Amino acid sequence: MNKENLNNLFNKRIELQQRISAVEDDFRKGRSQDFSEQTSENENNEVLNEIYHQAKLELTLVEQAITRNENSEYGFCSQCNQAINPDRLRILPYIDTCSNCAK
Repeated sequence: MNKENLNNLFNKRIELQQRISAVEDDFRKGRSQDFSEQTSENENNEVLNEIYHQAKLELTLVEQAITRNENSEYGFCSQCNQAINPDRLRILPYIDTCSNCAK
């Protein structure tokens, strides 16, 4: 893996950890006593819940990519072991399949 991709993964990990922490902080806030506010809070919590789960999933993928790098497996398809196109890795640095296997 080149240094740029590795730095991108580390930066992405920090970004996702901060996003997860911010959502967790928001979830810890108490609920309003006002019924109309509770309705709005429920809608907000649904959105936050989706953001939280997406960030957790993406963080898992980033962590797996970092592990693949440590094991000298980064950049190779987990299904066919062929090299993954560098352009594909630039767009999604945590991807573990080549475009052929992803179809």
